[in-house]
Amino acid sequence: MVFNHFPLQALKPNFIFRARLLTTMMDLRHLNSKLSDCMKNGLVEEAHNLFDRMPQRSTVTWNAMIRGCFQNGVSERARLLYNEMPVRDIFSYNTMISGLMQCGDVKGAEEVFQLMEERDVVSWNSMISGYVSNGMVDEAVQMFYQMPVKDVVSWNLVTAGLLKINKLSLAEKLFKEMPARDVASWTIMIKGFLSAGLIVNARECFDDMPEKDLEAWNTIMVGYIDNGCVEIAQGLFHKMPQKGLNSQNELINGFVSVGRITDAMRSFNEMPQKSEKSWKLILLSIIRNGRVREAHALLEKYPFGDVVSRTNLIIGYFEMDEVKNAIKLFELTPDRDTTVWNATIFGLGETDYFEDGVKLFMRMKEEDLIQDEATFTSILVLCSNMSSLNLGEQTHALVVKEGMDAFVSVCNAIINMYFRCGSMYYALRIFSYMLCHDIISWNSVICGLAHHGYGKKALEMFENMRLRDVKPNQITFVGVLSACSHGGLVEQGKYYFQAMKTEYILLPMCEHYTCIVDLLGRFGLIDEAMSILEQMRLDRIEIPASVWGALLAACRMHKNFKLGEIAGESILDIEPSNSGVYIILAEMYLANGRRKDAERMWVRMKNEGVKKQPGCSWIELNGSSYIFLAGDRTNPQFSRVLRILELMYGEMEKGFFARGVSSYLDTEVT
Repeated sequence: MVFNHFPLQALKPNFIFRARLLTTMMDLRHLNSKLSDCMKNGLVEEAHNLFDRMPQRSTVTWNAMIRGCFQNGVSERARLLYNEMPVRDIFSYNTMISGLMQCGDVKGAEEVFQLMEERDVVSWNSMISGYVSNGMVDEAVQMFYQMPVKDVVSWNLVTAGLLKINKLSLAEKLFKEMPARDVASWTIMIKGFLSAGLIVNARECFDDMPEKDLEAWNTIMVGYIDNGCVEIAQGLFHKMPQKGLNSQNELINGFVSVGRITDAMRSFNEMPQKSEKSWKLILLSIIRNGRVREAHALLEKYPFGDVVSRTNLIIGYFEMDEVKNAIKLFELTPDRDTTVWNATIFGLGETDYFEDGVKLFMRMKEEDLIQDEATFTSILVLCSNMSSLNLGEQTHALVVKEGMDAFVSVCNAIINMYFRCGSMYYALRIFSYMLCHDIISWNSVICGLAHHGYGKKALEMFENMRLRDVKPNQITFVGVLSACSHGGLVEQGKYYFQAMKTEYILLPMCEHYTCIVDLLGRFGLIDEAMSILEQMRLDRIEIPASVWGALLAACRMHKNFKLGEIAGESILDIEPSNSGVYIILAEMYLANGRRKDAERMWVRMKNEGVKKQPGCSWIELNGSSYIFLAGDRTNPQFSRVLRILELMYGEMEKGFFARGVSSYLDTEVT
């Protein structure tokens, strides 16, 4: 055997070159990995700086940059890099196709695909996936049939795309034709059957699976839960060879959805790793079922008592009218955020603790906490309920100062506040200054004008709303029918009542029936008003006390004592403590010469323990509120108030106030 021997000097340069090349390759691989990590963590600029400083770049480097740019939403940079690439491989093209499809540039992806000299199965799958994600399933199917070679991913993509557009039969046909299926193939079909409500087919598909992974088990279990079969889902859960956190969460969700809170709690306690999300769901469900104290006890027991859970509890206490417990929990809540302050202020307003709500808002302001859109909306509602114009104006000034008047909901609350406080001028002015109006804006003005007796102006506003293609809702028609009632617009009222049902397909509520009965009854159309009640009976709608009250008022006005007696007794069946009805019936009996019946009504009222509440009114002047009760002559300014009232009545008879407001309405309402 003969060996060729070379001098060491001849080998040394080649060895050094290879060593340097290996070092360079190792350095490049390290830099590429670092660049990919930057992109994965969203550090796009750092990745670009590293890319610019690299002494050498490979195709892998360019591909990593392009893929990272698409992942981080900077598709234009990806396009620029792609165009600057000195050499492209098949991965470059596939990355570009996938990225362009992801950002909706289907045409650009098609151009890249057409330019490819060689395509692999990934290239075709990227196009199919892109077509499906962009809603072009027909194009995806067409490309699928053009593929020279298909893998299981290709079949899965097309099957899922067909199911996405509800072509179940075609997807099932394709599924049966598949030469090979993986777990994803079976799971896709199970989801398709479940989406179509075919739980039996889904179960058959699940049972036929040769192998089942955790996702397949979770899919069929959730399918049964969604179909209300929680017991079967529970059985499947216990059969699962492996249970993930998601499996346990889904079962708990199922128990909660059917009100099985005890089972949900037991499952939660059995969880080896407690899920905060499941715990919050259970707690919220207990609160919604009215078991707030039980939820509170559980909150103290488990370590998930964050501010969100405590806020839900506070809301629950307010809904139960347990204001003291709500306030106590609020005071004990650490790290109170804006939401919990808002919930408490709103809750105080909903439970008629208006002044306490205002005081809490003042505290919030003193503690220099952030006040948001919901904060100002809540405090303006409080001002509306208190009819406190002075406080409302101060809040309005604060809204402008904080820049919150840019929010439509806040402006709506301001409009409502001014109407409720009797300041129509400023309510309409705010509406006219708003850059855009939603349905609540229009409703506030229509209802506000109707409430103040400006029926025709309210209807003009309604027609303006319709011209702007704003679709009315049920509240809109409460304002419209109320405007017709106050304005004596009988024919228009009947027209709008029918239009609500036929043109806008809105189901009338008790407020609508009350308005139309009040309108018809007020103008003596008692028989037509009764026909409305008969229609309600035929529609199996329980006639509320408010509708009977409107009929009673009409019978009293037009001296239809027989029908009035029926209406009054119907109200007392629903509201036996309604003092006003006893008095109206007694007065009607007296007017009809039936004194014994009137006395019987007074005795009945006494035996029921019903007492007439005195009428109450108040006025705000120079920051102070003055309250007046009916029959109370103890106020030191009583005689002076009477003289002022006489002057006001005189001016009202002359039409001074009506002309003043009407002139503004004519110029400002558009």
